[in-house]
Amino acid sequence: MREMQRTIRLVRNFLFSSVNREFLIFLFFLALSGVFWLLMALNETYEKEIKIPVRIVNVPKNVVVSDAVDTMRVTVRDKGWFIAALIYGNRVRPVYIDFTTYSKNSNGECSVPTLDLIKQVVQMLSGSARITAAKPDKIEFFFSYGESKRVPVKFIGKVTPDETYYLARMLIQPDSVTVFASPEILDKIHYVSTEELHYSHFADTITVNAHLQKIRGAKINPSAVKITLFTDILTEESLDVPITGENLPMGKVLRTFPSHVTVSFITGVANYRRLRPENFSVVADYNDLQEHPSDKCSLHLRSVPHGISRVKLSANSVDYLIEEE
Repeated sequence: MREMQRTIRLVRNFLFSSVNREFLIFLFFLALSGVFWLLMALNETYEKEIKIPVRIVNVPKNVVVSDAVDTMRVTVRDKGWFIAALIYGNRVRPVYIDFTTYSKNSNGECSVPTLDLIKQVVQMLSGSARITAAKPDKIEFFFSYGESKRVPVKFIGKVTPDETYYLARMLIQPDSVTVFASPEILDKIHYVSTEELHYSHFADTITVNAHLQKIRGAKINPSAVKITLFTDILTEESLDVPITGENLPMGKVLRTFPSHVTVSFITGVANYRRLRPENFSVVADYNDLQEHPSDKCSLHLRSVPHGISRVKLSANSVDYLIEEE
């Protein structure tokens, strides 16, 4: 108890000493002048742009609304008191668009003049307030009666892994989305594109969330997809692939020497484990031999599997023999 009394006495003596008393008086008049300055500042007239939420009401359950603007901006001119009360006093409320009023005699596209909504905004303001500007000039939205279709998602952008890696696979989840729109608009939509994405110089598998590009007059569900980019280490490999004859007449057999050719290529390690010689097609064309007779037949690489590059044959021509069956 004595310790507490001693502490209180020390604090009191400190605060009311002659030096600290002058400092407290200074702080008092400083705060008082600040209050007077604030009162004078708030009594001035200001212009302030205020965001007003926009809501569409009375929408039937079987109607899908798209491209609806959810905010309008109005510039209010008034005393600082009232503008501060409007912004910080939770007096900004949404304005409402009655769907049944503006959807009459409409072909799926509605346009609401901003002036029609100003009446609701005025009710939030003081009597001295004036609205000097409003944006946008009109609120547009589209609607449909549940018509929809499923379309694929198309990736837009460029992906370039590190030099020793390649893009083994791209997974888009979901790979298709539902588009709601009027029948006229749906007929023109064949796919939905992602936002443009660019990724370079990466080695590990990465996953990104990509927004889908908006389509005027349509609502896309979902509006974003998950994209996973799988990388693999590049390796130079080769396989012995059998040579087959092509365009041979009935009863004739083409034999080549050697019967196989080495195909070298670059691919990912994981992809190489899945490759087999039959995944490649190396042929000798009988028609070439008839048009350009030679001691050797030319070889043609007709098909290669997905995910390989820089494909080369160890020989472009080989000895051959045509036999009758």
